[in-house]
Amino acid sequence: MSNRLDLNDVLPNKITIWKLRNNNPLRKSFVKNNIKVNELDALIKITVEMSKYLYPYIREILNSKEDIKENSIIWNDFNKRFIELIKERFNVDSMRVKKLLNQAENDEIIIKFLLILSFSISNQGYQKLKNFLYDF
Repeated sequence: MSNRLDLNDVLPNKITIWKLRNNNPLRKSFVKNNIKVNELDALIKITVEMSKYLYPYIREILNSKEDIKENSIIWNDFNKRFIELIKERFNVDSMRVKKLLNQAENDEIIIKFLLILSFSISNQGYQKLKNFLYDF
């Protein structure tokens, strides 16, 4: 229960979360604000909780990539939507974003993201995701 109270103290509403998204330098609407450590921690906790909720879908996507001949529809739909969202929300002039959009490289990146999200459902998920984000 205390984790929930901590999140509510740091992120009291959806608007606060929405504003924090603009701290991402890859976004089109990037605003250079210093995000506080407790805000970043709260966002990581939310991501971990969403990963738990989305785990069956994440697992299905990863399985479809392993057996691309039989399940290519799932992977292709996910990949197409991923690219659409990147183009819609991110600064496509950024070299990091261009790498995400590069079909030859983005499969590996997407798989890495999905694996990290699937690993974040464990008991140490928060720490795993935090380490990954700090290394990214």
